[in-house]
Amino acid sequence: MALLEVKDLEVSYGVIKALKGISFEVNEGEIVTLIGANGAGKTTTMQSVIGLIPKKSGTVVYDGEDITKTPCHKIVHLGMSQVPEGRRIFQELTVYENLLMGAYSKKKDDKFDEDLENVYKRFPRLAERKNQIAGTLSGGEQQMLAMGRALMSHPKLLMLDEPSMGLSPLLVDEVFDIIKDINKDGTTILLVEQNAGKSLAISDRAYVLETGSIVLSGTGAELAASEDVKKAYLGV
Repeated sequence: MALLEVKDLEVSYGVIKALKGISFEVNEGEIVTLIGANGAGKTTTMQSVIGLIPKKSGTVVYDGEDITKTPCHKIVHLGMSQVPEGRRIFQELTVYENLLMGAYSKKKDDKFDEDLENVYKRFPRLAERKNQIAGTLSGGEQQMLAMGRALMSHPKLLMLDEPSMGLSPLLVDEVFDIIKDINKDGTTILLVEQNAGKSLAISDRAYVLETGSIVLSGTGAELAASEDVKKAYLGV
């Protein structure tokens, strides 16, 4: 069953067409990845789906509800959360305060303590540094904080935009292992990622974007084996 359905989505920046009528879906329980070069439209797709930038045309249906014109803050209440490119944590707040901000859509008594404890179990370093100013964390710790903050809203669909950006190879492996674990625990994942090899390896399905259009789709294994994908994105 499709948890997210995007149909004929178009987005323009002035006279420039950033998205040219793309269509894709994310089924419940899947990890689905959008890969492509810089400027292909990956981040624009994610931001338009969650309502951060306006759509010129097309529809977005989430969990059976048309959210095409729904404001971003209301979409979060429906069970969709995003880990943005560049993490975008609140630098001057503590780790705990950042996590508290992630739960703004929930009532204080709505399993807040349980969700917080689950985040601390998944990211032990955040528990160790809960009173530390977030801006003083390492890059990897900040990425974990951004992911933990998104999980505090208890999303059905978690969208991650370039989670491996700027991390060491060891931390990249750790982040992808965490994404797999989050998915195994029942959260559907939509992933935007330039690291095609790592992302395709954990994906049920994937789509390739080029200049605002989807040019290839298939299972993660199928795209990883594609000669076109190997040459363009895997350096093979």
